[in-house]
Amino acid sequence: MAAITEEQVERVRALVAAVPPGSVATYGDIADAAGLSSARIVGWIMRTDASDLPWHRVITASGRPASHLATRQLELLRAEGVLASDGRVPLREYRHSF
Repeated sequence: MAAITEEQVERVRALVAAVPPGSVATYGDIADAAGLSSARIVGWIMRTDASDLPWHRVITASGRPASHLATRQLELLRAEGVLASDGRVPLREYRHSF
């Protein structure tokens, strides 16, 4: 993976912070809005620098949460009114647009 700049990290952080309660964004949505070439870069940034962000509002393009966080992530989303069906968030209903 190419070196990630502090500017890219801050842009991703700002975009994640901008997703309002009751909405979700995909890793790809964040990558596109940040001008990044890959959703995986967003995932890496989120793993290393997102503890103070609403990380639970960022999901995969399939509408599923990260498998190792699924229970907690869906619990947090449900508390904000985002309802999943069979472990999948309906993006048409809850997707935030940038």
